Amino acid sequence: MTDRNVWRLARRPVGDIADGDLVYGAEALPALADGQFSLRVTYLSLDPTNRIWMSDQEQYMPPVEVGAPMRGGVCGRVVESRKDGVNPGDLYAGLGEWADVMVTDGTGLSRLPEIPGVPLAAAFGTLGLVGPTAYFGLMDIGQPKPGETLVVSAAAGGVGQIVGQIGKIKGLRVIGIAGGKAKCDYVVDELGFDACIDYKSQDVGAELDRLAPDGIDINFEHVGGDIMVQVLKRMKLFGRVALCGMISSYNATEASEPPGFWTMILMRRLTIRGFIVTDFASRFAESGQAMLGWMLEGRLKTRQDIRPGLENAATAVKDLYTGGNFGKLLVEVTPP
Repeated sequence: MTDRNVWRLARRPVGDIADGDLVYGAEALPALADGQFSLRVTYLSLDPTNRIWMSDQEQYMPPVEVGAPMRGGVCGRVVESRKDGVNPGDLYAGLGEWADVMVTDGTGLSRLPEIPGVPLAAAFGTLGLVGPTAYFGLMDIGQPKPGETLVVSAAAGGVGQIVGQIGKIKGLRVIGIAGGKAKCDYVVDELGFDACIDYKSQDVGAELDRLAPDGIDINFEHVGGDIMVQVLKRMKLFGRVALCGMISSYNATEASEPPGFWTMILMRRLTIRGFIVTDFASRFAESGQAMLGWMLEGRLKTRQDIRPGLENAATAVKDLYTGGNFGKLLVEVTPP
């Protein structure tokens, strides 16, 4: 194996990701050094944070350097290894590159269990980075208690669909917010949410008043902007907000965050915590064990939106910022 295909960051996007911001091409695969192995990527995870990594704004890890391979969540199998304990055929997942083959020392990667009867895309899409994000954001920050009301924005997305189902497992009333009737029907009819608000055709504030007349205990926030404002206005005393993302502003060229509601936050004694999934990296086994058990019991389902071909990654990722994906967005790089 001497060549690979890879996406590199050619320039930092201004506003929406544009053609030419990322470039795709073939190049020589670096030779393995001691302590390294090569991984053939099966699935590439496309996530809202990809846009943040392309920028040079303040963020939770170094931005992707211009000219460097684009960073992304991956899973794949070991091809060759010069690292003790890593063998050809082993399945790994974690942070990698937008490439069909990558050479790594294993930093940011861990073994991914193969679950009989569970397709690899579902296992990766659930137990990979989105699963721990949902689990720790709700369990550690949301502090759910039976009978409470949880609101989940981007409810049909990779994280949102898992958050809502964990909420139901924990005895919560779960209200999703999603774009379009098909997505709302899916999270209610297939995933068991109690209700879903279609922000494209319904008044979010009015629907929250109708569905949660006594207020909201937990907000799992993905979107920001006016949707976040409408939820925050309806938080109960001692409510908790798990601030996972603010995707509505990721392509903005000027700062336009809504007012901070500091007086309301004070008077209602809200707890608001921003978090990144890597904050909980040392505890990923905990979330994996819990979610695997729920999957095997049939209590946790996920939907993957799988796009074929690494060459299509730069086009597919744009759908995250327009609501064009339905489920966890993955690129099938090589057949599983």
